[in-house]
Amino acid sequence: MSKKLCKTLVLGAALALLLALFSVGVFAAGDPVQAVNNLSDFLFKVIKAIGLIILAFGIVQLGLSIKSHDPSQRANGFLTVAGGVVIAFAKEILDLITA
Repeated sequence: MSKKLCKTLVLGAALALLLALFSVGVFAAGDPVQAVNNLSDFLFKVIKAIGLIILAFGIVQLGLSIKSHDPSQRANGFLTVAGGVVIAFAKEILDLITA
């Protein structure tokens, strides 16, 4: 097969897949607001997991900086820990602000 034909077939398959995906209806559980709430909860859980990973990395970085007596790495460790805490508890912080 030539390169141009291969690209054309891949593009056609991708377009067919997109057409099939857009022609299928979205199945919500009767209430569209509930579907949005479920998506929001899922996204906040993903953000919380990322924040906890960053928090753990910051704690490790802070521990290594204390061991090596490196002040610049210690400052980066504190900033990473603070950022991880803010990201991990973003939903709770937003709830406090909006309540």
